Amino acid sequence: MTAKRKMQAKGAQVIGAMKEAVGKATHNRKLQAEGKAEKTAGQGLDVSEKTKDEVRKRWP
Repeated sequence: MTAKRKMQAKGAQVIGAMKEAVGKATHNRKLQAEGKAEKTAGQGLDVSEKTKDEVRKRWP
């Protein structure tokens, strides 16, 4: 996994979790949903990069 993509994935997860927490604290459903979506997108990016790495290991 490239370092840039890894940082993007982790950054999206952290920012999404923060938005979700702030949305819960302020009872802002839109912000909470936006945070959850961003966190999920970061997790998806992380999984796709890990899958690419596994394929590259097996097929040189």
